[in-house]
Amino acid sequence: MKFIHAADIHLDSPMVGLERYDGAPVDELRGATRKAFENLIRLAIDEAVDFVLMVGDIYDGNWRDYNTGLYFIRQMAELRQHGIRVYLVSGNHDAANRMSRELTLPDNVHHFSAKRAETITDDHLHIAVHGQSYRTAELKENLAAGFPGSVPGRFNIGLLHTGVTGRPGHAHYAPCSLDNLTAHNYDYWALGHIHQREEMHRAPWVVMPGNIQGRHIRETGEKGCTLVTVEGGVVSAVEHRSLDVVRWAVLEVATDQTETVEEALDLAVSACEEMLAGCNERLLAVRIVFTGTTSAHARLLGEQEHWQEVLRGLLLGQFGERLWAEKILFKTAGLAHGEAEGNDSLALLLDAVGNDHDLADLMAAERSEIDTVLAKIPLELREQLELPDLDNPDDLNALFAEVREMLPSLLTLKRESQ
Repeated sequence: MKFIHAADIHLDSPMVGLERYDGAPVDELRGATRKAFENLIRLAIDEAVDFVLMVGDIYDGNWRDYNTGLYFIRQMAELRQHGIRVYLVSGNHDAANRMSRELTLPDNVHHFSAKRAETITDDHLHIAVHGQSYRTAELKENLAAGFPGSVPGRFNIGLLHTGVTGRPGHAHYAPCSLDNLTAHNYDYWALGHIHQREEMHRAPWVVMPGNIQGRHIRETGEKGCTLVTVEGGVVSAVEHRSLDVVRWAVLEVATDQTETVEEALDLAVSACEEMLAGCNERLLAVRIVFTGTTSAHARLLGEQEHWQEVLRGLLLGQFGERLWAEKILFKTAGLAHGEAEGNDSLALLLDAVGNDHDLADLMAAERSEIDTVLAKIPLELREQLELPDLDNPDDLNALFAEVREMLPSLLTLKRESQ
């Protein structure tokens, strides 16, 4: 027996920051979740699996129209033609979708109830599948506690969209512990919600497959599903299979051995070429971060926008639409402390920016206006934008450290231009 475990599909999820510059492969990025889902359907057919588990967040909140739902039904009908069943539960994003409740799914799909955990058995495969969907988007109760015990003589599978004990960057929905799950004596727990793949436990297997397609820079690396093989009622293989068509990555370019901006940019182009080689023809969406100490520091930081566009031009000419530079950051080393000596105005300015007392007063004065702006940004978008936590001293210190790094470079460039 073989089955596929997938979760967090987020069909037609909007990508973030797609039109930041001319030449960005907007259409390919926007269609990535559908193409990855089609890869999932093709994998199920090619592997001749017996069934597919879809563990929440099939959709991505409310749709503008019914096209997303109709597309999903067409893919389920494709599986039906090949005799492949689908067991699915709704997650927090699906629960927020009103239109999805009005669509009738093909008869090869079982959508588990949101009222209580239920069990579906298959006498031919000797399986018992247990699952429960979300009633509301922000579900805080421990659903695992209400799941039934295992069915004797069957291969028991649990479907649950949960944050388990919690992970950074993910809302803590349907919280539970590993002990809550393993106590049910199931053979395999198919989880969803966390977008990073993780095999949380073996014997019994507790697996989080991650999402099938990264959607922004916080979802880097391979994305896909889990293919499970069962022999004699025992799991014999658990394999990750890549499905993504866009691969997100963060690339650090160390500039310590460079003396000019041109040398630093050439390093970035070479590093991108090497990273692309491992993407197997996928589009690479990369954030490039320049680090280290370089003589070009002042020019890089003082003319950031200019050098960002120069590098984008180099990458576009070299790789075309195979690579998209999501963001280019310059975090190279600043002036040594001794370089501020003899420049009284610069020393005073750096001292003011570096004074913790002054920073605290500044934040207190501006905080209400900042909070007003932040409150207008949806929670999920705030997480994707990687905004600093203004209540976290570490985040604040890092923010002002960047300001301190930039000031000497900007002043140096201003003197050179006069």
